[in-house]
Amino acid sequence: MTAPTSALPAEQTPGTDPERWPDIIAPPRTSRARTAVAERIVRRALARLPLRARLAGRDDIGLGGPLMDIRDPDAFFRRIGASGLIGFGESYMAGEWDAPDLVGVLTVLADNAADLVPRSLQRLRGIWALRRPAAQLNTPEGSRDNISHHYDLSNELFALFLDETLSYSSAVFRGFPAEHDLLPAAQHRKIDRLLDTAGVTAGTRLLEIGTGWGELAIRAAARGARVTTVTLSAEQRELARARIREAGYADRVEVRLSDYRHVTGDYDAIVSVEMIEAVGEEFWPVYFQTLDRLLAPGGRVALQAITMPDDRLRASRSTYTWIHKYIFPGGLLPSTEAVERISTGHTRLRTTQRIRFGAHYAETLRLWRERFTERAAEVDALGFDAVFRRMWTFYLAYSEAGFRSGYLDVQQLLLTREETA
Repeated sequence: MTAPTSALPAEQTPGTDPERWPDIIAPPRTSRARTAVAERIVRRALARLPLRARLAGRDDIGLGGPLMDIRDPDAFFRRIGASGLIGFGESYMAGEWDAPDLVGVLTVLADNAADLVPRSLQRLRGIWALRRPAAQLNTPEGSRDNISHHYDLSNELFALFLDETLSYSSAVFRGFPAEHDLLPAAQHRKIDRLLDTAGVTAGTRLLEIGTGWGELAIRAAARGARVTTVTLSAEQRELARARIREAGYADRVEVRLSDYRHVTGDYDAIVSVEMIEAVGEEFWPVYFQTLDRLLAPGGRVALQAITMPDDRLRASRSTYTWIHKYIFPGGLLPSTEAVERISTGHTRLRTTQRIRFGAHYAETLRLWRERFTERAAEVDALGFDAVFRRMWTFYLAYSEAGFRSGYLDVQQLLLTREETA
């Protein structure tokens, strides 16, 4: 997407729906005192960072580095004063700030995430931070709504920026920098490594939690496995079934529209790719207990999970974020330590292998973001407006920055059951 040369109020952006974007059309109301405090905190933070924040083309703040062009400082600080980092993202969506190198700016911020807010205010997070809505709790009903919010947007939308495998998770490349035409092979490399870890071969009874668009199930069926795969997304299920039929494996793969908690049976192997992030902290024990319950004796669980530092998880676990509001309602990234605490405290499962590859996710996200930008006109043709495009661009860049900074990581984990004598 080409950055606009000047900020426009959202109501002047062609195709913007005021009913869909009520909090973007106009900055929220908040007190002058709160806005002033926010401005003071943000100015102080920016002054210490290796970037250049330009306010309305006049005032420069920062130590030098990627440019953050704050075109409407009044609205920018007002949004942050009203809703913190949610306001920061909404200000970008509204065009009140921009950056020629958006990932560069966000990477600097991610590098310094722990110190952007003064320690004294961090201790008061419970007072100023917004709390997650009860409606986003990942009960069976809530999970269905949360998943639908993201994955039922449009199969056609995802197909515009993903590769032909329709894999919406980190690939594993042979080297960097990667190119888009290498994505299919890199996604197959990721899937095959996970299936190898789980010991999937001919005759394996495999459970996949989180179908996606069916590529892993197809690869597993090609090995001769009998696959049961579950999803909460009706749109994903429909397309996954069609792709599985086209590949010739309909007799080996069953795609169920089901919550993981409702699955029954015994499975030699269980795999799940970047689904634990949608479980919610309250249900992590249930998730791992379900894996333990469904795993046959001697079986293996192979998970791919995005993780965050444990101290940041503890500090922000109940905070309502921009990602919750606009991208993944009810989501929460676990930490490595949280996985260990839950699995050892509630199940007989133990982590016996761990492979980290966060740099590969940064490259995967870069390729998705570049393709999404290149196909802006096609996104428009699907009925998504300019605010949506800015939102999605921010989401992809924000995620990429998290991995480039090392704030986020992605891991493949092998869990096996600790059998009692």
